[in-house]
Amino acid sequence: MTECMLWNHEIVERKPENALVSFEDRGYQFGDGVYEVIRIYDGKFHVLDWHLDRLFYSMEQLAIRPPFTRTEIKELLKRLVAQNNFTADGKLYLQVTRGMQPRDHVYDEELDAIFYATVNKFDQPLEKWENGVRVTLQEDIRWLRCDIKSLNLLGNVLARTKAQRNGFYEPLFYRDGMVRECGASNFYMIKDGTIHTHPANNYILGGITRKKVIKLASELDIPVVEEMFSVEELQEADECFLTATPMEVVPVTHIDENQVGSHTVGPVTRQLQQYYRKRVYDDLE
Repeated sequence: MTECMLWNHEIVERKPENALVSFEDRGYQFGDGVYEVIRIYDGKFHVLDWHLDRLFYSMEQLAIRPPFTRTEIKELLKRLVAQNNFTADGKLYLQVTRGMQPRDHVYDEELDAIFYATVNKFDQPLEKWENGVRVTLQEDIRWLRCDIKSLNLLGNVLARTKAQRNGFYEPLFYRDGMVRECGASNFYMIKDGTIHTHPANNYILGGITRKKVIKLASELDIPVVEEMFSVEELQEADECFLTATPMEVVPVTHIDENQVGSHTVGPVTRQLQQYYRKRVYDDLE
């Protein structure tokens, strides 16, 4: 665990008494806030600007008044890493809540948002990269604004807990017979050499690693189709994989008890996974 954390505009010692949350914080009462998880390699942020784009988008969609400018938060996050002398691989967690007021569903438009950030070491998930993971289909009962990276994650919490207690790494959500995404990652199907993934709309979170993978696939001349596909079509997949900021590209070997395709890890997934690893150090700051 690192020694310092960001609490509002100050770098403080990472102790509970330095970052107390009021019972009237709307994040505590309503999950009224947003967050980002940013990957760190060798002490440097990966695609930081893309994460900040999404953070400001999420705040705008929830009408949260940003408590910092883009320049200010970049400087604060870099100071946090520097003051922790953090030079390892890790991840940064950044959270913004709307602020404090006496409990009421209707929020005051002039509230001062509250934010904090922490840095933690995160080792490369080598075993999952090499051997892949199993996912299980679950009906998607989450709200219809999954494009907002909000603190309202109870649907994801229940689904991932159920999945992992039954021996699966992730739930794979479907709604109206159409495949959406996983509990904490985006999902992809490969058929006849083409990557298929759900379009970035309100039904899924527009993942940062998703955005990066689509860009890298173009460089490799691997076709990508951003269109919905059904649970039935998924049964004919040659390969599947998922992506997430901490995990990068992870092969999916089984959906429920059914093996995906004829390979433990398919060739297109492996090519993309290795290319992502090769290019990951191009976008650090």
